[in-house]
Amino acid sequence: MIIRFLVTSGVFLVLDGLWLGLIASRFYKAQLGGMMADKVNFLAAGIFYLIYVLALLYFVINPAVETGQVWQALWRGAFFGLAMYAAYDLTNLAMLKGWPVLVTVVDLVWGSAVTAATAALSTLIIKHL
Repeated sequence: MIIRFLVTSGVFLVLDGLWLGLIASRFYKAQLGGMMADKVNFLAAGIFYLIYVLALLYFVINPAVETGQVWQALWRGAFFGLAMYAAYDLTNLAMLKGWPVLVTVVDLVWGSAVTAATAALSTLIIKHL
């Protein structure tokens, strides 16, 4: 289980790090402006990644590894990512003044894509260990 956690964490952190650090950072700054914190709360981010990866393993990757179905990991990962990112973004859209609809749409697409890719890649790697 520790190896599965490390594999999945590594894949997710690399993909999400590329997205947040290189690709989308300007987008989020432009869209969220003053809502963004000056510094990242690494404790909160770490707790999110821990919970997210454990849930992804439990609900998506472990069942896919057991059946050997990478496609299962891909599609279930996409739906899992959509649901998890929707919980955050749609709550923000419902409750926060000025939360951009565009951020919600981009996050839902990204959440689905990054989680699908993480689930499929992690399943492939774990199957070959």
